[in-house]
Amino acid sequence: MFLQCTSHVYQLHSDGDRGDGSVRYVLTGEGAGTLFKIDEKSGDIHATKRLDREEKAYYILHAKAINRFTNEALEGESEFIIKIHDINDNEPRFTKDPYIATVPEMSEIGTSVIQVTATDADDATYGNSARVVYSILEGQPYFSVDPETGLIKTALPGMDREVKEHYQVVIQAKDMAGQMGGLSGTTTVSITLSDVNDNPPRFTKSLYDFKVPESTELGSAVGVIRANDADINANAEMDYRIIGSDGPGMFDISTNKSTQEGVIPLDFERKRQYSLRIQVDNVHVSPRFFSMGPFRDEATVKIQVEDVDEPPVFERSSYVMEVKEDAARNTAIGSVSASDPDGVRSPVRYSIDRRTDMDRVFNIHAGNGSVFILRQLDREESAWHNISIIATEFSKCSGTRTQNQLLHFFIIIIIIIFFFFSCTGRLGVQIPPAMSTIRSQIGFLELIRTSK
Repeated sequence: MFLQCTSHVYQLHSDGDRGDGSVRYVLTGEGAGTLFKIDEKSGDIHATKRLDREEKAYYILHAKAINRFTNEALEGESEFIIKIHDINDNEPRFTKDPYIATVPEMSEIGTSVIQVTATDADDATYGNSARVVYSILEGQPYFSVDPETGLIKTALPGMDREVKEHYQVVIQAKDMAGQMGGLSGTTTVSITLSDVNDNPPRFTKSLYDFKVPESTELGSAVGVIRANDADINANAEMDYRIIGSDGPGMFDISTNKSTQEGVIPLDFERKRQYSLRIQVDNVHVSPRFFSMGPFRDEATVKIQVEDVDEPPVFERSSYVMEVKEDAARNTAIGSVSASDPDGVRSPVRYSIDRRTDMDRVFNIHAGNGSVFILRQLDREESAWHNISIIATEFSKCSGTRTQNQLLHFFIIIIIIIFFFFSCTGRLGVQIPPAMSTIRSQIGFLELIRTSK
């Protein structure tokens, strides 16, 4: 309670005081002479400044009456207590500002969120000055507050985090039991809806189309498909799997959070197009929300394998051709054969790499691959010959050519031709590991010719 300066507090009176001014009143104790002063003649005690009960609720003082002239005590010293009565001069104060709280989305009505507390410094035992009542100023109709306890609860069903996640609620605490004239204080409560798994994953499309060159290495990613889930964190974790395919064992799909990769081990010459059925499931499903499911989705993936123009491939890894040294000009000594491995099966044309036949001893039919001699051979001049054959693929549509080179090793009475696959076109003449065997064959043939 505040008392104004010079407010009258108490009056002392001695039975020996006859009003003739011979009595002097003396005050000692807490605040005597500073907070409290006494009129020496009348005994009136006054407060010299405002007194706050919340700072000090009472003061203990001592007073006595003495003869002004002799300083003799007229009676014994008296002790008295000045008690400060409370008035409503303090508004309620919340213990926090702001409060931070979370509550799961889709919570039922009446779900507890957080309890707020306000205190009032006034005297709780004196009137209603410290009796606090809570009310909600902002945040309806989503939340409510218990007027007595300050417990905040949900007031609206089906609050969806994906629609609105954050709420600002203003709570008021008012003393005087909420009556007119009471003092009040406010606080803000920031409430966030936490996520629950109430949304199933959904593919953005029902059909995905991917194209991949047939030259794609095993284990390479063909494409990425993504399903969207409005939930977050663990509630958005998904698992992808193949539930149907017209190429069993040809594909795999791995899950990495919300992305997935398809790995394609295939060859275009085996099949041009594949179809997969992909299913995505939520990893963590709450039984409470089963009715909002199913928490899975399906999509079709079409994979088209694109042809890569490959060079012609010879049917054999080696060719052996025999011819007598006295064979007539234009005698056919054998043939080679190559084909286009691509689906279009383009025609193949043959030619001799003249760098391996500088003397033009041999020729080849461009269409059927028959090898023949252009002049008579002399074993004593050259016991064997090594020539290279080139197979060239002609595209009917674009007119482009792709070449592969076939290596032939030595021709005498026997002509052995080796070739190997090349992606770059021509290859230089090489002596194969089997050359020692070839030389043995040459020696054997020379012995036969010598014995004739």
